[in-house]
Amino acid sequence: MMAHPTEAWREGHFKDIITKVANIELYYRAIQFYLDYKPLLLNDLLLVLAPRMDHTRAVSFFAKTNHLQLVKSYLRSVQNLNNKAINEALNSLLIEEEDFQGLRTSIDAFDNFDNIGLAQRLEKHELTEFRRIAAYLYKGNNRWKQSVELCKKDRLFRDAMEYTAESRNQELAEELLAWFLEREAYDCFAACLYQCYDLLRPDVILELAWRHNIMDFAMPYLIQVTRELTTKVDRLEQSDAERQNEAAEETNKPMMIPEPQLMLTAGPGMGIPPQQYVPAQAYAQAGYAPQMPYQSYPGM
Repeated sequence: MMAHPTEAWREGHFKDIITKVANIELYYRAIQFYLDYKPLLLNDLLLVLAPRMDHTRAVSFFAKTNHLQLVKSYLRSVQNLNNKAINEALNSLLIEEEDFQGLRTSIDAFDNFDNIGLAQRLEKHELTEFRRIAAYLYKGNNRWKQSVELCKKDRLFRDAMEYTAESRNQELAEELLAWFLEREAYDCFAACLYQCYDLLRPDVILELAWRHNIMDFAMPYLIQVTRELTTKVDRLEQSDAERQNEAAEETNKPMMIPEPQLMLTAGPGMGIPPQQYVPAQAYAQAGYAPQMPYQSYPGM
């Protein structure tokens, strides 16, 4: 059929036969055949061949022949395999099409690709949204400083504050606050105080606000910090008072002294015959004088 396409080729018949061949090399000859004669039907053929085809080799072939755009439907249909070559090829197509939303969706759903390489490629892109994705990729690889610096350049203040908070880096948070103050972005300074609340030191914030004469912007943060410190001190005082009360109760509790017990019998082998205690009343009723329960024996 490939040798005599005008007389022998039929689309349905060809696809039925090609899936039954044992030689996988015929798959790639069939792909070239469709590129030459039926390029618009190529994606249908690729879907039929997908279960047994080497996708990395197929992507490399289309990249060399510069036909990736032609097989975009095929790439999307097999991207659920999370193959690195497929992911990178499709991401490249989305960048060429300037589809930043599709690119963001792709990198979130399928992570098997060169993250740093893609970030370095995107950070120099002319569109802000793609540089924003670069910062997002750096953040995902724990390159917090590079991520925040990219956000600063594009004035993506919200992203910069969010990534700084996620980094749990106190130094990075204080550098971002100083950067806002240098540009007199006092509203961003106030917002960052709450976004990075757990990372900041109250004394540093108080000094920065006093030096730049913006106490009004820092006052809500300082009030909140004061409230939290007061609550912690109250809890500590309450806990200490409860501990002291428990200690006082233990001190005033009367001691239980066990009653003395009289040994009436001696252990075997001691040379003392066992004695049985008889109450004095029993001796008096029997007409005998009461005797001591223990007697001395010679030699004892």
